[in-house]
Amino acid sequence: MKIYLAGPFFNGEELKNIEKAENILMSRGFSVFSPRLNEIETKGSSQQSWWSKETFLNDKRFIDWADCVVMLYYGGYSDSGTAWECGYAYGTNKPVVVVHLGKDSNLMIHEGCHTNISLDELEEYDFEMMPAKPYRGKMF
Repeated sequence: MKIYLAGPFFNGEELKNIEKAENILMSRGFSVFSPRLNEIETKGSSQQSWWSKETFLNDKRFIDWADCVVMLYYGGYSDSGTAWECGYAYGTNKPVVVVHLGKDSNLMIHEGCHTNISLDELEEYDFEMMPAKPYRGKMF
């Protein structure tokens, strides 16, 4: 199975969680595309426009490549890029597995995904059967 791992990696907690998710998925034998591990490098501020476009196109290309998207989601605190990746995946009929790391959820995320799990549940989640699990926490 080919998995696109969507999630922010802008601070220590986010880095720790995305690295854990990468390790879990890769150790299970999945082909994983993580934008964190595939960043487009720039050679200076004059290439900002080029970098922005190439990053966007590369991430979109790999969402199209993937069989499903795993999204690390922090609830009310949310990364707009990660939310876009989730919405695009849903719009192209890719199942989205939302890993909840926050204390709440926006209905557009948990209703627009296939299942809602914790980071620990990612270790055992059955990606062949893809069981659905509704979100049961606080929502806004």
